[in-house]
Amino acid sequence: MASTLTETAPPPVRPAAAPPRRTRVLALPEARWALAALALFLVALPADLLGAPAWAWGPLYAATYVTGGWEPGWAGLKALKDRTLDVDLLMVVAALGAAAIGQVLDGALLIVIFATSGALEALATARTADSVRGLLDLAPATATRLTAGGGEETVPADALAVGEVILVRPGDRIGADGRVLDGESDVDQATITGEPLPVAKRAGDEVFAGTVNGTGALRVRVERDPADSVIARIVKLVEEAAETKAPTQLFIEKVEQRYSIAMVAATLALFAIPLALGEELRATLLRAMTFMIVASPCAVVLATMPPLLSAMANAGRHGVLVKSAVVMERLGQVDAVALDKTGTLTEGTPRLTELRPLSGPGLPGVSERELLTLAAAAEHPSEHPLGRAIVAAARARSLPLPDAEDFASTPGLGVTATVGGRVVRVGAPARLLDGSAAPADATRRDAARDAVAELEGAGRTAVVVLADGVPVGVLGVADRLRPDAAGTVAALTALTAAAPVLVTGDNEPAARRLAADTGITDVRAGLLPRTR
Repeated sequence: MASTLTETAPPPVRPAAAPPRRTRVLALPEARWALAALALFLVALPADLLGAPAWAWGPLYAATYVTGGWEPGWAGLKALKDRTLDVDLLMVVAALGAAAIGQVLDGALLIVIFATSGALEALATARTADSVRGLLDLAPATATRLTAGGGEETVPADALAVGEVILVRPGDRIGADGRVLDGESDVDQATITGEPLPVAKRAGDEVFAGTVNGTGALRVRVERDPADSVIARIVKLVEEAAETKAPTQLFIEKVEQRYSIAMVAATLALFAIPLALGEELRATLLRAMTFMIVASPCAVVLATMPPLLSAMANAGRHGVLVKSAVVMERLGQVDAVALDKTGTLTEGTPRLTELRPLSGPGLPGVSERELLTLAAAAEHPSEHPLGRAIVAAARARSLPLPDAEDFASTPGLGVTATVGGRVVRVGAPARLLDGSAAPADATRRDAARDAVAELEGAGRTAVVVLADGVPVGVLGVADRLRPDAAGTVAALTALTAAAPVLVTGDNEPAARRLAADTGITDVRAGLLPRTR
Protein backbone atom coordinates (compact mmCIF):
# COMPACT_ATOMS: atom_id res chain seq x y z
CA MET A 1 0.00 0.00 0.00
CA ALA A 2 1.40 3.39 -0.94
CA SER A 3 0.53 6.80 0.32
CA THR A 4 1.27 10.28 -0.97
CA LEU A 5 1.74 12.95 1.67
CA THR A 6 0.29 16.41 1.11
CA GLU A 7 0.81 17.99 4.51
CA THR A 8 2.73 21.25 4.66
CA ALA A 9 5.78 20.75 6.83
CA PRO A 10 8.12 23.47 8.06
CA PRO A 11 11.21 23.66 5.85
CA PRO A 12 14.32 22.07 7.29
CA VAL A 13 17.31 24.30 7.83
CA ARG A 14 20.34 23.64 5.70
CA PRO A 15 23.80 25.09 6.22
CA ALA A 16 23.55 28.59 4.85
CA ALA A 17 26.07 30.37 2.73
CA ALA A 18 27.58 33.50 4.16
CA PRO A 19 25.29 36.42 3.30
CA PRO A 20 26.66 39.06 0.95
CA ARG A 21 28.15 42.00 2.79
CA ARG A 22 26.30 45.24 2.28
CA THR A 23 28.14 48.48 1.62
CA ARG A 24 26.99 51.19 4.02
CA VAL A 25 26.02 54.34 2.16
CA LEU A 26 28.14 56.59 4.36
CA ALA A 27 31.19 54.39 3.72
CA LEU A 28 31.36 55.82 0.19
CA PRO A 29 33.03 59.26 -0.13
CA GLU A 30 30.77 60.13 -3.08
CA ALA A 31 27.72 59.51 -0.90
CA ARG A 32 29.11 61.57 2.01
CA TRP A 33 29.82 64.57 -0.21
CA ALA A 34 26.43 64.29 -1.92
CA LEU A 35 24.61 64.13 1.44
CA ALA A 36 26.57 67.14 2.69
CA ALA A 37 25.69 69.12 -0.45
CA LEU A 38 22.02 68.16 -0.14
CA ALA A 39 21.87 69.13 3.54
CA LEU A 40 23.47 72.52 2.89
CA PHE A 41 21.13 73.15 -0.04
CA LEU A 42 18.03 72.26 2.01
CA VAL A 43 19.10 74.70 4.74
CA ALA A 44 19.86 77.51 2.29
CA LEU A 45 16.74 77.10 0.12
CA PRO A 46 14.08 78.21 2.67
CA ALA A 47 16.14 81.21 3.69
CA ASP A 48 16.55 82.24 0.06
CA LEU A 49 12.88 81.77 -0.84
CA LEU A 50 11.67 83.60 2.28
CA GLY A 51 13.68 86.71 1.45
CA ALA A 52 16.38 86.44 4.09
CA PRO A 53 19.50 88.60 3.57
CA ALA A 54 22.15 87.21 1.24
CA TRP A 55 24.62 86.66 4.07
CA ALA A 56 22.21 84.11 5.56
CA TRP A 57 22.02 81.84 2.52
CA GLY A 58 24.94 82.86 0.29
CA PRO A 59 27.66 81.03 2.26
CA LEU A 60 25.46 77.94 2.42
CA TYR A 61 25.04 77.89 -1.36
CA ALA A 62 28.81 78.40 -1.73
CA ALA A 63 29.41 75.43 0.57
CA THR A 64 26.97 73.41 -1.57
CA TYR A 65 29.02 74.18 -4.67
CA VAL A 66 32.23 73.14 -2.91
CA THR A 67 31.02 69.91 -1.26
CA GLY A 68 29.07 68.67 -4.28
CA GLY A 69 31.33 69.92 -7.04
CA TRP A 70 34.94 69.66 -5.96
CA GLU A 71 35.29 65.92 -6.56
CA PRO A 72 33.79 65.76 -10.09
CA GLY A 73 35.52 69.05 -10.92
CA TRP A 74 38.91 67.70 -9.83
CA ALA A 75 38.31 64.47 -11.77
CA GLY A 76 37.45 66.54 -14.84
CA LEU A 77 40.62 68.63 -14.52
CA LYS A 78 42.73 65.47 -14.29
CA ALA A 79 40.99 64.15 -17.40
CA LEU A 80 41.97 67.34 -19.24
CA LYS A 81 45.62 66.42 -18.67
CA ASP A 82 44.95 63.35 -20.81
CA ARG A 83 43.23 65.55 -23.41
CA THR A 84 39.82 64.16 -22.46
CA LEU A 85 36.81 66.38 -21.97
CA ASP A 86 34.90 64.93 -19.02
CA VAL A 87 31.17 65.55 -18.71
CA ASP A 88 31.64 66.05 -14.95
CA LEU A 89 33.73 69.13 -15.59
CA LEU A 90 31.16 70.50 -18.02
CA MET A 91 28.43 70.30 -15.40
CA VAL A 92 30.54 72.03 -12.77
CA VAL A 93 31.36 74.78 -15.26
CA ALA A 94 27.68 75.10 -16.12
CA ALA A 95 26.78 75.46 -12.44
CA LEU A 96 29.45 78.11 -11.92
CA GLY A 97 28.21 79.89 -15.03
CA ALA A 98 24.69 79.94 -13.61
CA ALA A 99 26.04 81.47 -10.41
CA ALA A 100 27.97 84.03 -12.44
CA ILE A 101 24.78 85.39 -13.99
CA GLY A 102 22.95 85.51 -10.65
CA GLN A 103 21.19 82.14 -10.83
CA VAL A 104 22.86 80.85 -7.67
CA LEU A 105 19.93 78.65 -6.64
CA ASP A 106 19.73 76.98 -10.06
CA GLY A 107 23.45 76.28 -10.08
CA ALA A 108 23.34 74.82 -6.57
CA LEU A 109 20.40 72.58 -7.54
CA LEU A 110 22.33 71.36 -10.57
CA ILE A 111 25.32 70.52 -8.34
CA VAL A 112 23.09 68.60 -5.90
CA ILE A 113 21.42 66.61 -8.69
CA PHE A 114 24.73 65.76 -10.29
CA ALA A 115 26.40 64.82 -6.98
CA THR A 116 23.44 62.61 -6.06
CA SER A 117 23.54 60.79 -9.40
CA GLY A 118 27.28 60.20 -8.94
CA ALA A 119 26.66 58.82 -5.45
CA LEU A 120 23.99 56.45 -6.77
CA GLU A 121 26.39 55.22 -9.44
CA ALA A 122 29.10 54.61 -6.82
CA LEU A 123 26.61 52.79 -4.60
CA ALA A 124 25.46 50.57 -7.48
CA THR A 125 29.07 49.70 -8.29
CA ALA A 126 29.81 48.92 -4.63
CA ARG A 127 26.73 46.70 -4.35
CA THR A 128 27.92 44.75 -7.38
CA ALA A 129 31.29 44.29 -5.67
CA ASP A 130 29.45 43.15 -2.53
CA SER A 131 27.79 40.39 -4.52
CA VAL A 132 31.21 39.18 -5.63
CA ARG A 133 32.57 39.31 -2.08
CA GLY A 134 29.53 37.38 -0.90
CA LEU A 135 30.49 34.60 -3.31
CA LEU A 136 34.07 34.68 -2.07
CA ASP A 137 32.76 34.13 1.46
CA LEU A 138 31.56 30.68 0.38
CA ALA A 139 35.15 29.49 0.29
CA PRO A 140 36.90 29.12 3.66
CA ALA A 141 39.85 31.36 4.43
CA THR A 142 41.91 28.55 5.97
CA ALA A 143 42.33 24.79 5.67
CA THR A 144 43.94 22.07 7.80
CA ARG A 145 46.88 20.65 5.86
CA LEU A 146 48.41 17.30 6.81
CA THR A 147 52.20 17.30 6.99
CA ALA A 148 54.59 14.55 5.95
CA GLY A 149 55.22 13.58 9.57
CA GLY A 150 51.54 13.00 10.25
CA GLY A 151 50.97 16.38 11.90
CA GLU A 152 48.47 19.12 11.11
CA GLU A 153 48.87 22.80 10.32
CA THR A 154 46.39 25.56 9.56
CA VAL A 155 47.24 27.36 6.33
CA PRO A 156 45.48 29.90 4.09
CA ALA A 157 43.23 28.06 1.67
CA ASP A 158 44.67 29.97 -1.29
CA ALA A 159 48.16 28.67 -0.37
CA LEU A 160 47.22 25.02 -0.98
CA ALA A 161 49.04 23.25 -3.79
CA VAL A 162 47.92 20.42 -6.03
CA GLY A 163 48.83 17.07 -4.44
CA GLU A 164 48.64 18.24 -0.83
CA VAL A 165 46.25 16.51 1.58
CA ILE A 166 43.83 18.39 3.83
CA LEU A 167 41.69 17.25 6.74
CA VAL A 168 38.05 18.34 6.67
CA ARG A 169 36.36 17.99 10.04
CA PRO A 170 32.58 17.65 10.55
CA GLY A 171 30.79 20.91 9.85
CA ASP A 172 33.76 22.54 8.09
CA ARG A 173 33.71 23.99 4.61
CA ILE A 174 35.98 22.10 2.24
CA GLY A 175 39.05 24.18 1.46
CA ALA A 176 39.80 23.09 -2.10
CA ASP A 177 38.56 21.10 -5.06
CA GLY A 178 39.88 17.57 -4.67
CA ARG A 179 39.23 13.87 -4.21
CA VAL A 180 38.48 11.97 -1.01
CA LEU A 181 41.32 9.70 0.09
CA ASP A 182 39.79 8.42 3.30
CA GLY A 183 36.63 8.77 5.37
CA GLU A 184 32.90 8.93 4.73
CA SER A 185 30.53 11.84 5.12
CA ASP A 186 27.53 13.60 3.65
CA VAL A 187 28.47 16.86 1.89
CA ASP A 188 26.04 19.68 1.19
CA GLN A 189 27.13 20.94 -2.23
CA ALA A 190 24.00 22.94 -3.06
CA THR A 191 26.10 26.07 -3.55
CA ILE A 192 27.84 24.38 -6.52
CA THR A 193 25.47 21.82 -8.02
CA GLY A 194 22.11 22.99 -6.66
CA GLU A 195 21.33 19.55 -5.24
CA PRO A 196 18.82 19.94 -2.38
CA LEU A 197 20.16 16.95 -0.44
CA PRO A 198 23.68 16.26 0.87
CA VAL A 199 25.66 13.79 -1.22
CA ALA A 200 27.39 10.78 0.35
CA LYS A 201 31.14 11.01 -0.17
CA ARG A 202 33.69 8.28 0.34
CA ALA A 203 37.16 7.38 -0.96
CA GLY A 204 37.48 8.22 -4.64
CA ASP A 205 34.66 10.79 -4.77
CA GLU A 206 35.19 14.37 -5.96
CA VAL A 207 34.51 17.29 -3.61
CA PHE A 208 34.42 21.05 -4.20
CA ALA A 209 35.76 24.05 -2.33
CA GLY A 210 33.15 25.95 -0.34
CA THR A 211 30.81 22.97 0.12
CA VAL A 212 29.85 21.98 3.67
CA ASN A 213 31.01 18.72 5.21
CA GLY A 214 28.54 16.71 7.29
CA THR A 215 29.15 14.54 10.31
CA GLY A 216 32.17 12.53 9.15
CA ALA A 217 35.84 13.50 8.81
CA LEU A 218 37.43 13.43 5.36
CA ARG A 219 40.98 13.41 4.10
CA VAL A 220 41.04 15.13 0.71
CA ARG A 221 43.84 15.35 -1.84
CA VAL A 222 43.90 18.74 -3.58
CA GLU A 223 43.47 18.27 -7.34
CA ARG A 224 42.91 21.81 -8.51
CA ASP A 225 44.70 25.06 -7.76
CA PRO A 226 42.55 27.29 -5.48
CA ALA A 227 42.57 30.00 -8.15
CA ASP A 228 41.03 27.51 -10.59
CA SER A 229 38.42 25.98 -8.27
CA VAL A 230 34.78 25.87 -9.33
CA ILE A 231 33.80 28.62 -6.87
CA ALA A 232 36.76 30.77 -8.01
CA ARG A 233 35.62 30.45 -11.61
CA ILE A 234 32.11 31.52 -10.62
CA VAL A 235 33.55 34.58 -8.89
CA LYS A 236 35.65 35.36 -11.96
CA LEU A 237 32.52 35.28 -14.10
CA VAL A 238 30.79 37.81 -11.87
CA GLU A 239 33.85 40.08 -11.75
CA GLU A 240 34.06 40.03 -15.54
CA ALA A 241 30.38 40.92 -15.68
CA ALA A 242 30.97 44.06 -13.62
CA GLU A 243 33.75 45.14 -15.98
CA THR A 244 31.88 44.66 -19.24
CA LYS A 245 30.09 47.47 -21.02
CA ALA A 246 26.79 47.27 -22.81
CA PRO A 247 26.54 48.27 -26.49
CA THR A 248 24.56 51.40 -25.60
CA GLN A 249 27.25 52.53 -23.19
CA LEU A 250 30.03 51.82 -25.70
CA PHE A 251 28.18 53.86 -28.31
CA ILE A 252 27.65 56.78 -25.93
CA GLU A 253 31.31 56.78 -24.87
CA LYS A 254 32.32 56.73 -28.52
CA VAL A 255 30.33 59.85 -29.42
CA GLU A 256 30.59 61.59 -26.02
CA GLN A 257 33.96 63.22 -26.70
CA ARG A 258 33.01 64.56 -30.10
CA TYR A 259 29.63 65.68 -28.83
CA SER A 260 31.16 67.41 -25.78
CA ILE A 261 33.69 69.28 -27.93
CA ALA A 262 30.95 70.34 -30.31
CA MET A 263 28.79 71.46 -27.38
CA VAL A 264 31.60 73.56 -25.89
CA ALA A 265 32.27 75.13 -29.28
CA ALA A 266 28.58 75.93 -29.73
CA THR A 267 28.42 77.42 -26.21
CA LEU A 268 31.42 79.66 -26.92
CA ALA A 269 29.87 80.72 -30.24
CA LEU A 270 26.56 81.56 -28.57
CA PHE A 271 28.46 83.72 -26.10
CA ALA A 272 31.07 85.35 -28.34
CA ILE A 273 29.17 86.09 -31.55
CA PRO A 274 26.20 87.99 -30.03
CA LEU A 275 28.61 89.78 -27.71
CA ALA A 276 30.74 90.82 -30.69
CA LEU A 277 27.61 92.12 -32.37
CA GLY A 278 26.92 94.39 -29.41
CA GLU A 279 24.42 92.38 -27.37
CA GLU A 280 24.33 92.84 -23.60
CA LEU A 281 26.77 90.68 -21.60
CA ARG A 282 24.22 89.33 -19.11
CA ALA A 283 21.75 88.19 -21.76
CA THR A 284 24.49 86.64 -23.87
CA LEU A 285 25.99 84.77 -20.90
CA LEU A 286 22.55 83.58 -19.75
CA ARG A 287 21.78 82.22 -23.20
CA ALA A 288 25.15 80.44 -23.47
CA MET A 289 24.92 78.91 -19.98
CA THR A 290 21.33 77.79 -20.57
CA PHE A 291 22.38 76.05 -23.76
CA MET A 292 25.33 74.41 -22.05
CA ILE A 293 23.16 73.01 -19.26
CA VAL A 294 20.42 71.77 -21.54
CA ALA A 295 22.75 70.32 -24.19
CA SER A 296 25.07 68.54 -21.74
CA PRO A 297 25.22 64.78 -22.37
CA CYS A 298 25.34 63.98 -18.65
CA ALA A 299 21.73 62.77 -18.54
CA VAL A 300 22.37 60.29 -21.33
CA VAL A 301 25.63 59.09 -19.78
CA LEU A 302 24.04 58.63 -16.36
CA ALA A 303 21.15 56.73 -17.92
CA THR A 304 23.33 53.84 -19.13
CA MET A 305 25.71 52.10 -16.74
CA PRO A 306 24.15 52.95 -13.33
CA PRO A 307 20.84 51.25 -14.20
CA LEU A 308 22.71 48.23 -15.54
CA LEU A 309 24.90 48.01 -12.44
CA SER A 310 21.86 48.36 -10.21
CA ALA A 311 20.06 45.58 -12.07
CA MET A 312 23.10 43.30 -11.90
CA ALA A 313 23.63 43.97 -8.19
CA ASN A 314 19.96 43.39 -7.42
CA ALA A 315 20.02 40.14 -9.38
CA GLY A 316 23.13 39.01 -7.49
CA ARG A 317 21.47 39.67 -4.14
CA HIS A 318 18.62 37.39 -5.25
CA GLY A 319 20.93 34.59 -6.35
CA VAL A 320 21.00 35.39 -10.10
CA LEU A 321 24.51 35.80 -11.53
CA VAL A 322 24.52 38.01 -14.64
CA LYS A 323 27.40 37.14 -16.94
CA SER A 324 27.86 40.63 -18.40
CA ALA A 325 26.29 44.03 -18.93
CA VAL A 326 25.83 43.02 -22.55
CA VAL A 327 23.65 40.12 -21.44
CA MET A 328 21.63 42.35 -19.11
CA GLU A 329 20.90 44.87 -21.87
CA ARG A 330 19.88 42.12 -24.29
CA LEU A 331 17.55 40.49 -21.79
CA GLY A 332 14.57 42.10 -23.47
CA GLN A 333 15.47 40.40 -26.74
CA VAL A 334 15.82 36.81 -25.51
CA ASP A 335 14.11 34.04 -27.45
CA ALA A 336 15.26 31.11 -25.25
CA VAL A 337 15.41 30.67 -21.47
CA ALA A 338 17.39 28.19 -19.35
CA LEU A 339 16.19 27.57 -15.80
CA ASP A 340 17.95 26.03 -12.83
CA LYS A 341 16.05 23.38 -10.88
CA THR A 342 16.76 23.62 -7.15
CA GLY A 343 15.48 26.79 -5.55
CA THR A 344 14.22 28.13 -8.89
CA LEU A 345 11.53 25.73 -10.03
CA THR A 346 11.52 23.93 -6.68
CA GLU A 347 11.47 25.16 -3.08
CA GLY A 348 14.99 23.89 -2.44
CA THR A 349 14.16 21.84 0.69
CA PRO A 350 13.44 18.07 0.89
CA ARG A 351 9.94 16.94 1.90
CA LEU A 352 8.59 13.48 2.63
CA THR A 353 6.23 12.65 -0.22
CA GLU A 354 5.46 8.93 0.00
CA LEU A 355 5.17 6.06 2.49
CA ARG A 356 5.53 2.46 1.32
CA PRO A 357 4.91 -0.06 4.16
CA LEU A 358 6.14 -3.57 3.21
CA SER A 359 4.47 -6.91 3.75
CA GLY A 360 4.71 -10.38 2.29
CA PRO A 361 2.78 -13.64 2.22
CA GLY A 362 2.19 -14.61 5.84
CA LEU A 363 4.30 -11.70 7.02
CA PRO A 364 2.40 -9.03 8.93
CA GLY A 365 3.52 -5.53 8.08
CA VAL A 366 3.29 -2.15 9.78
CA SER A 367 0.82 0.58 9.08
CA GLU A 368 1.80 3.89 7.51
CA ARG A 369 1.45 5.53 10.91
CA GLU A 370 3.73 2.96 12.58
CA LEU A 371 6.28 3.18 9.76
CA LEU A 372 6.51 6.95 9.99
CA THR A 373 6.64 6.84 13.80
CA LEU A 374 9.56 4.37 13.81
CA ALA A 375 11.50 6.30 11.17
CA ALA A 376 10.90 9.74 12.73
CA ALA A 377 11.79 8.54 16.25
CA ALA A 378 15.08 7.09 15.00
CA GLU A 379 15.88 10.21 12.95
CA HIS A 380 14.87 12.70 15.66
CA PRO A 381 18.43 13.18 17.04
CA SER A 382 19.85 13.42 13.50
CA GLU A 383 20.88 16.67 11.80
CA HIS A 384 20.67 15.24 8.28
CA PRO A 385 18.17 17.05 5.99
CA LEU A 386 16.52 13.73 5.11
CA GLY A 387 16.02 13.00 8.79
CA ARG A 388 14.61 16.47 9.42
CA ALA A 389 12.17 16.00 6.53
CA ILE A 390 10.94 12.72 8.04
CA VAL A 391 10.58 14.22 11.51
CA ALA A 392 8.76 17.26 10.08
CA ALA A 393 6.26 14.97 8.32
CA ALA A 394 5.59 13.07 11.55
CA ARG A 395 5.00 16.31 13.42
CA ALA A 396 2.67 17.51 10.68
CA ARG A 397 0.58 14.38 11.37
CA SER A 398 0.79 15.02 15.14
CA LEU A 399 2.42 11.63 15.74
CA PRO A 400 3.90 11.07 19.23
CA LEU A 401 7.57 10.16 18.91
CA PRO A 402 8.96 7.67 21.47
CA ASP A 403 12.46 8.25 22.81
CA ALA A 404 15.34 6.85 20.77
CA GLU A 405 18.15 5.11 22.63
CA ASP A 406 21.63 4.07 21.54
CA PHE A 407 21.50 6.50 18.62
CA ALA A 408 24.32 6.26 16.09
CA SER A 409 24.83 7.94 12.72
CA THR A 410 27.04 6.63 9.91
CA PRO A 411 27.78 9.00 7.00
CA GLY A 412 26.55 7.62 3.71
CA LEU A 413 24.65 4.84 5.46
CA GLY A 414 22.04 6.28 7.82
CA VAL A 415 21.10 6.14 11.48
CA THR A 416 20.53 3.36 14.01
CA ALA A 417 18.52 3.67 17.23
CA THR A 418 16.51 1.56 19.63
CA VAL A 419 12.85 2.61 19.53
CA GLY A 420 10.36 0.86 21.79
CA GLY A 421 12.69 -2.10 22.25
CA ARG A 422 13.24 -2.53 18.48
CA VAL A 423 16.49 -1.77 16.69
CA VAL A 424 15.53 0.62 13.90
CA ARG A 425 17.82 1.50 11.01
CA VAL A 426 16.96 4.25 8.51
CA GLY A 427 19.17 5.04 5.56
CA ALA A 428 20.48 4.38 2.06
CA PRO A 429 18.94 1.41 0.22
CA ALA A 430 22.21 0.33 -1.41
CA ARG A 431 23.79 -0.30 2.00
CA LEU A 432 20.85 -1.44 4.12
CA LEU A 433 19.48 -3.96 1.65
CA ASP A 434 22.79 -5.74 0.99
CA GLY A 435 23.77 -8.91 2.75
CA SER A 436 22.25 -12.28 3.46
CA ALA A 437 18.72 -12.73 4.71
CA ALA A 438 16.40 -15.52 5.78
CA PRO A 439 13.91 -16.56 3.09
CA ALA A 440 11.06 -14.69 4.76
CA ASP A 441 13.17 -11.57 5.11
CA ALA A 442 14.36 -11.95 1.51
CA THR A 443 10.76 -11.56 0.35
CA ARG A 444 10.57 -8.20 2.02
CA ARG A 445 14.00 -7.20 0.72
CA ASP A 446 12.86 -7.93 -2.81
CA ALA A 447 9.71 -5.90 -2.19
CA ALA A 448 11.85 -3.11 -0.76
CA ARG A 449 14.13 -3.14 -3.81
CA ASP A 450 11.10 -2.93 -6.10
CA ALA A 451 9.74 0.03 -4.13
CA VAL A 452 13.15 1.73 -4.20
CA ALA A 453 13.45 1.26 -7.97
CA GLU A 454 9.98 2.69 -8.49
CA LEU A 455 10.58 5.72 -6.29
CA GLU A 456 14.00 6.49 -7.75
CA GLY A 457 12.59 6.08 -11.25
CA ALA A 458 10.07 8.76 -10.36
CA GLY A 459 12.84 11.11 -9.25
CA ARG A 460 12.45 10.52 -5.51
CA THR A 461 15.19 9.88 -2.99
CA ALA A 462 14.42 6.48 -1.44
CA VAL A 463 15.01 5.81 2.27
CA VAL A 464 14.72 2.28 3.67
CA VAL A 465 13.48 1.52 7.20
CA LEU A 466 14.56 -1.71 8.95
CA ALA A 467 13.21 -2.99 12.29
CA ASP A 468 15.33 -5.67 13.97
CA GLY A 469 17.08 -6.23 10.65
CA VAL A 470 13.89 -6.74 8.64
CA PRO A 471 12.75 -4.19 6.01
CA VAL A 472 9.41 -2.74 7.08
CA GLY A 473 9.03 0.13 4.64
CA VAL A 474 10.46 2.58 2.13
CA LEU A 475 10.05 6.36 2.27
CA GLY A 476 10.13 8.70 -0.70
CA VAL A 477 11.67 12.18 -0.28
CA ALA A 478 11.71 14.90 -2.92
CA ASP A 479 12.22 18.59 -3.40
CA ARG A 480 8.74 20.05 -3.83
CA LEU A 481 7.78 22.02 -6.93
CA ARG A 482 7.00 25.69 -6.42
CA PRO A 483 3.26 26.39 -6.80
CA ASP A 484 3.84 28.87 -9.62
CA ALA A 485 6.54 26.89 -11.46
CA ALA A 486 4.31 25.41 -14.17
CA GLY A 487 2.62 28.76 -14.75
CA THR A 488 5.99 30.50 -15.04
CA VAL A 489 7.22 27.97 -17.58
CA ALA A 490 4.03 28.40 -19.58
CA ALA A 491 4.38 32.19 -19.51
CA LEU A 492 8.02 32.02 -20.64
CA THR A 493 7.06 29.62 -23.41
CA ALA A 494 4.40 32.04 -24.64
CA LEU A 495 6.79 34.99 -24.38
CA THR A 496 9.71 33.41 -26.23
CA ALA A 497 7.78 30.95 -28.43
CA ALA A 498 9.96 28.12 -27.07
CA ALA A 499 9.82 26.06 -23.88
CA PRO A 500 12.64 26.81 -21.39
CA VAL A 501 15.58 24.45 -20.99
CA LEU A 502 16.13 22.82 -17.59
CA VAL A 503 19.79 23.13 -16.51
CA THR A 504 20.72 21.50 -13.21
CA GLY A 505 23.49 19.78 -11.27
CA ASP A 506 20.94 17.32 -9.88
CA ASN A 507 20.55 13.74 -11.09
CA GLU A 508 18.81 12.79 -14.34
CA PRO A 509 15.69 11.03 -12.94
CA ALA A 510 14.83 13.90 -10.58
CA ALA A 511 15.38 16.43 -13.35
CA ARG A 512 13.25 14.48 -15.84
CA ARG A 513 10.38 14.12 -13.41
CA LEU A 514 10.33 17.82 -12.59
CA ALA A 515 10.57 18.72 -16.26
CA ALA A 516 7.53 16.58 -17.00
CA ASP A 517 5.59 18.29 -14.21
CA THR A 518 6.36 21.76 -15.55
CA GLY A 519 6.10 21.18 -19.30
CA ILE A 520 9.83 21.30 -20.08
CA THR A 521 11.15 18.84 -22.68
CA ASP A 522 14.81 19.84 -22.98
CA VAL A 523 16.71 18.66 -19.86
CA ARG A 524 20.45 19.03 -19.12
CA ALA A 525 21.24 17.28 -15.81
CA GLY A 526 24.42 16.57 -13.82
CA LEU A 527 26.07 19.86 -14.83
CA LEU A 528 28.65 21.97 -13.01
CA PRO A 529 29.46 25.69 -13.46
CA ARG A 530 32.03 26.36 -16.17
CA THR A 531 33.89 29.46 -17.24
CA ARG A 532 33.39 28.61 -20.90
